[in-house]
Amino acid sequence: MEPELRERRPLNLIACVATEMEGAILRPHIPVIATGVGAVNAAYALTRFLDREQVNGIVVCGIGGAYPGSGLAVGSVVCAESECYGDLGASSPDGFLDMQALGFPVIPGVYNVLPMQLFPVARRARFVTMNTCTGTDDAAQAIEARTGGGVESMEGAAIAHVAALAGIPVGEIRGISNLVGNRDRSAWRLKEAAAAAQEALLAWITRRA
Repeated sequence: MEPELRERRPLNLIACVATEMEGAILRPHIPVIATGVGAVNAAYALTRFLDREQVNGIVVCGIGGAYPGSGLAVGSVVCAESECYGDLGASSPDGFLDMQALGFPVIPGVYNVLPMQLFPVARRARFVTMNTCTGTDDAAQAIEARTGGGVESMEGAAIAHVAALAGIPVGEIRGISNLVGNRDRSAWRLKEAAAAAQEALLAWITRRA
């Protein structure tokens, strides 16, 4: 299988999205992987794709929630300066212990925070990947204080992790659909945020062409 892969022309850029809504605008322009929601789905779908294709760059595109101290408004678009596994570690009487505190890197030299190499928009923030979407003000403030995060989602760190293992540059761009805190679906703007992220990514791709 490997000789066949070497003969193929590498794809310049692919986009990973959790849902079809987050990739519909992109599909006519670049290859899109709809991974499904959550870290395991994201890692599995990307790994399967990379088994079949060579890729020069990966961008996660979608929606995210903004932590209360981030200064990000609903509808704004931001890219990840880094990704963080927000709940990978252990609880203790003294608080949360991340992977560095436990002494277990997820990749040699890398613990909870994964670097990014592609930055589709000027505004950047640390992104945090959570297995459970945060739904209270107290929890949002605690995660923000612990991680320094600005934007929360459920897939980005897993994509960045697979990309790092494969040696492929990765970036992440998200439209802010809601503020992270007490859960209030009436205030969410999912479609608008998804469209804004995709349009910003396409603009970046056009500038790079």
